[in-house]
Amino acid sequence: MSTTQSLTITETYQPTNQDELVETVRSCCDSNTPMYPLGGQTSLHYGMASKVEGVGLSTAELNKVIDFPARDMTVTVEAGITMSKLAETLAAERLRLPVDVPQSDVATLGGVVATDFNGPRRYGAGTVRDYVIGISAIDGTGTPFKGGGRVVKNVAGYDFCKLLTGSLGTLGVISQLTLKLNPIPSSFRILSCQPNSLDNAETLLADLVRSTVTPSAVELVTGSHWSTLLSGDADDLHLLVALEGTELETDWMAQQLSQQWRESGIRFIQDLTGDEAKSAWSELVEFPASESPLVVKASVRPSGVTKFIEAVQNTKCSCNIQAHAGNGVVIVSFDEFPAVGLSRMLLGAVQPAALALQGSLVVLSNPSGGEMTHQAAWGGNDIPFELMTSIKQQFDPNNLFNPGRYVYV
Repeated sequence: MSTTQSLTITETYQPTNQDELVETVRSCCDSNTPMYPLGGQTSLHYGMASKVEGVGLSTAELNKVIDFPARDMTVTVEAGITMSKLAETLAAERLRLPVDVPQSDVATLGGVVATDFNGPRRYGAGTVRDYVIGISAIDGTGTPFKGGGRVVKNVAGYDFCKLLTGSLGTLGVISQLTLKLNPIPSSFRILSCQPNSLDNAETLLADLVRSTVTPSAVELVTGSHWSTLLSGDADDLHLLVALEGTELETDWMAQQLSQQWRESGIRFIQDLTGDEAKSAWSELVEFPASESPLVVKASVRPSGVTKFIEAVQNTKCSCNIQAHAGNGVVIVSFDEFPAVGLSRMLLGAVQPAALALQGSLVVLSNPSGGEMTHQAAWGGNDIPFELMTSIKQQFDPNNLFNPGRYVYV
């Protein structure tokens, strides 16, 4: 997720408050000027590149904490706050938003919600959409709207929180968010082992589902990037399981899991704690932002993760792979741009493998600007483009927000 500019922006507006943002959007609507909402600009290559000239709407100055009733375990903030600043604010009260994203010192909360980006902890803690309980935004006609609120059990009206999560800024620009929070656990460790094959890895993953151990993350990785961090060769598989809770809970889970692995024939087990665990976790979180000519994300059924990894390896393209194996999300970072062409490689090999596993494929990063069809960028067997286009017309009838990047009007 490079910060290289991939949008055709002539100038960027940077409102300093909510009213200025509304006025800026209305002015662009009056002049029929396309608009590109900008947060930390870490996901500008996500999906399709823009081909329409327009203006940027930066939320960089909209970064204030509006309300933080810590005892209620909720917080209301402006969308431009960075993830690191948000984490720092919450940590002062021993609270957290359990969503991990790369480049947290740059990535903004609004951008994370707009792209629905979720890290390794999604297995145990859920996704960002589970934590958004209130949202404010401005639609394509310059009209402010909001949904939800500070009450966690808030079901009145339309669920704009979930609708806008993952909309990629095509329905409106998010201005403010209310989140529910979790306490920060007192103990964190990572247990790591090396499955000797994809079949062996599948067995270990299936055993985890039936286990009494409750991981916060289950990661299966392979490639030269990981062999540098974890002992082994580039072709080795590494299974990493993150454990959180009280010290007594993580000790018990580590003992149980180590015993399960030894009974399965695993001999080399690493128990990472303290700085070692933090370092390994940082690598897992930052991997999607690693420098690469092409990064794609597949979402398949969890039981199909190893099959998809095998399909990617069969392309003979040099790459590094990280799978949120418990959720069926696989991120592939290619070391070089495919010689056969991006769309041909994706549509001919990788995307069919995802579709066969009832999944879909999304291009996260294509900084080279190489050719890419809409089908290659947003590939899936059940993506309701007609429904999304209809919703887009309701919120942005003139197609001014992020035109062409996600859905067509």
